[in-house]
Amino acid sequence: MASHRRPKQPSRTRVTVLTTAAAAAVAFSANAANAAPSEKPSKDEVKTKVDALYEDAEAATEKLNGATEKEEKLQKEISTIQDNVARGQADLNELRDSMGLAAAAQYRTGSIDSSLQLFLSSNPDDYLDKASTANQLSDQQVEALRKIQEKQRELAQDRSEASGKLQDLAATRTELAKKKKQVQSKLAEANKLLNSMTAAEKAALSAQQDRASRASTERVELADTPASAGSGRAAAAFSAAQSQLGKPYFYGGTGMASFDCSGLTSYAYAQAGIGIPRTSESQATIGQRIYSQSQLKVGDLVFFFNDLHHVGLYAGNGQIIHAPRTGTVVRYESMSTIGGPFMFGVRV
Repeated sequence: MASHRRPKQPSRTRVTVLTTAAAAAVAFSANAANAAPSEKPSKDEVKTKVDALYEDAEAATEKLNGATEKEEKLQKEISTIQDNVARGQADLNELRDSMGLAAAAQYRTGSIDSSLQLFLSSNPDDYLDKASTANQLSDQQVEALRKIQEKQRELAQDRSEASGKLQDLAATRTELAKKKKQVQSKLAEANKLLNSMTAAEKAALSAQQDRASRASTERVELADTPASAGSGRAAAAFSAAQSQLGKPYFYGGTGMASFDCSGLTSYAYAQAGIGIPRTSESQATIGQRIYSQSQLKVGDLVFFFNDLHHVGLYAGNGQIIHAPRTGTVVRYESMSTIGGPFMFGVRV
């Protein structure tokens, strides 16, 4: 017999929950549809971020320059050692040939010494002391064998040194590739930000940077004259840096078309006849340190940031000449606007 019970109605609580959930879903959808898209950064915000990325790229550039300098130094050292090995091997062959001629002469007369027979067939290192104490060799033969032993030891040492430096060179090249990738990554990130700007924003930013560059290279009257420089060579270095005002920054640049920060300072002092290291970190290790800004003289090297990744030449009146970063040119700038703390100066 069929049941005539009415279907069970949903409880009031369940209806309320479902209704509330549906309403919330509708409200969420409406809010999502009406929500404003994330705000695009302004031109000034983009510039601030790009400048920060360029600063990071410059720090990585100085590390890259250091790795490059080390690579070049190792290559020269390895080349010198390899030349020494080649000359040493030639000397060793000559010594062996002379011993061989002596043995041949003795053989023709039927009086070849047993010690020479051993020398010609094996390494004489272990045999020399025994043979000498047994008076089996003449003084001349002993001296010849000692020279051969000494030359063999020198060659073994040179080859070991070359092997170690070759391993160091391989590690340096790996580090070089890593640093170069870091620089390129920062620059690519900066370019991505710049490309997010509209054409009008790019034009406005470019015009702003051009005005700043022109102003900063025209402020010669604010710098002290070379007469107040610390020395004649400091004056000459300062003058050389002045002659490069307006040249663009480029990582790894050492002139004449472009410069990075330490490329400019090393170039300037080279024109004054003074060789200084290539990187800012290395340049900070030379000369006399000046910790008080008031004691700086025109032409002194000045270092910024805790890791010393930026360097310029003091220009007087609290200014420097430097190559700041990508997108800028060699210019005057107040030390208060560099973006990092003044650490110390160096008088070369």
